[in-house]
Amino acid sequence: LFPEMAISLWKGLLQTTKKRILQQRRALLYNGAHGYEEESIKKKLAQFTGGSINLSKDDNGIGILTLNNPKLMNAFTGTMMLELQERVTELENWKDGKGLIIHGAGNTFCSGSDLNAVKAISNSQDGMNMCMFMQSTLARLMRLPLISVALVQGKALGGGAELTTGCDFRLMTPGSEIRFVHKHMGLVPGWGGAARLVRIIGSRAALQLLSGATRVDPERALHLGLSEETLSSSDENGALEEARAWLSQYTEGPASVIRAVKKVVTAGRESPVEAALRTEKDIFGTVWGGPANLQALVRRPKHK
Repeated sequence: LFPEMAISLWKGLLQTTKKRILQQRRALLYNGAHGYEEESIKKKLAQFTGGSINLSKDDNGIGILTLNNPKLMNAFTGTMMLELQERVTELENWKDGKGLIIHGAGNTFCSGSDLNAVKAISNSQDGMNMCMFMQSTLARLMRLPLISVALVQGKALGGGAELTTGCDFRLMTPGSEIRFVHKHMGLVPGWGGAARLVRIIGSRAALQLLSGATRVDPERALHLGLSEETLSSSDENGALEEARAWLSQYTEGPASVIRAVKKVVTAGRESPVEAALRTEKDIFGTVWGGPANLQALVRRPKHK
């Protein structure tokens, strides 16, 4: 009787902890008090059609998110911004997911926003709402309990460069570049790219890349710590296979454990230390005494 009681108590605790963690992950970055009108900006963005954001999910827990608007170098149209939010929601509900690769169709990553949409919503209120909409989506993307990697082929410019910073890691192919071109548009990043870039490469290097609108090739990206590795293949399929192989070293093992690892790292990055410690304790409680933990205890009684 006792083991059954313990198991049912553990399952109950697991459910309440998971609910709390999910609520934290989906916590709104902006609301009406910030002047954010989500429904209004969604209606405006829906008018600028073209391209798509495609998602495929492998049985081994790896998702592939494809920016698909090759005739405009995968620039984000309004409907693509809306679809990105839908795909992130889908990924939040994917219980077996462990990893995510984001790449662009047609051998290039993303050239930022479609200028037709940008020109049409050039008034300040619409611009602010689009900024809040994309920041919120990318914040949720970063909080996913999936280990994510941006596969950069060709060019990642402007908003495309910002999107790469919304992933845990970046891989680049020969001849590719990441470039924050916002200065040339009379802008600064608005999708959260500056704040994330500072955390990835530090404030001095971020200031150089933003104020110089500097072209970052694979060699420089490695030197800055912006990229993890330069892949050998420039071919779309070859690079995707290499990216899968690279990611698999971090996604081997049970989904419950991989997802828990990402959650504790997210808490450590986003929360003050006391809150991060409490979240780590909660997440620890979801895996302690769980199937993977019990199997490991049976399999490995001693460290050698």
